[in-house]
Amino acid sequence: MPSIVFKDVDYAYVDANETFEALENVNLEIEDGEFLCLVGHSGCGKSTMLSLIAGLEHPTRGEVLIDGKPITGPGPDRSIVFQNYSLFPWQTAVKNVRFAIQQTKKGASKAEADAKARELLESVGVGEAADRYPFQLSGGMRQRVAIARALAIDAPTMLLDEPFGALDPMIRRRLQEMLLDLWEGSCCKTAVFVTHDIDEALILADRIVFMEPKHIIKTFALPKDRSRNVDDLDAATKAIKDEVLELFEATATGREEEE
Repeated sequence: MPSIVFKDVDYAYVDANETFEALENVNLEIEDGEFLCLVGHSGCGKSTMLSLIAGLEHPTRGEVLIDGKPITGPGPDRSIVFQNYSLFPWQTAVKNVRFAIQQTKKGASKAEADAKARELLESVGVGEAADRYPFQLSGGMRQRVAIARALAIDAPTMLLDEPFGALDPMIRRRLQEMLLDLWEGSCCKTAVFVTHDIDEALILADRIVFMEPKHIIKTFALPKDRSRNVDDLDAATKAIKDEVLELFEATATGREEEE
């Protein structure tokens, strides 16, 4: 059974007394354990879909299901990582992660939660920074702490909204590799990742979903055994990349004509 299902979903919001349609008649199934990337230009509805899965927003029409049940709000079965890190600035890295553990594992003692938090920070490569505050960390380190906190929840579904978009290319590549290793090591987590970077999607995804405003245009299943190096792609993956780039160009042209 699919882990996440969008059934005939519309989503509209009101701004300055004007209604805007963000999604229209969206249907999508995300398999259990799949790493899916939502790709498209800014403003096409990618983050809206992630918010609906997170339970932060609710469909205007239709429904979003997780494990066969309608999503009614946020829950411990889903963790989320935003682009802006969203750490508590008054808490150290280890306390940020420990907070997530104590919220989801009520029986854990402070010592147990602290030990687990330090273990998770080690796993994402910032163990030496456990007792520093967010303002004392680089952007890449803060994002690693945010990922450690999401892993601390140990949710079966991870939601990531352009988490590496503000980072420099070298740190971004390292974190992509780290995230992929953590996801593969988890065996059964479902990951939904929002990006407008086709190379990032080619590195991470089992499947790419390309969106234009309000709609899903096409989905692409990537070869399981492909190289994760974008400079060494096989013919099938290159063909997918070329088609996605063509869709980016075609939808950009359409947006320019509308404007």
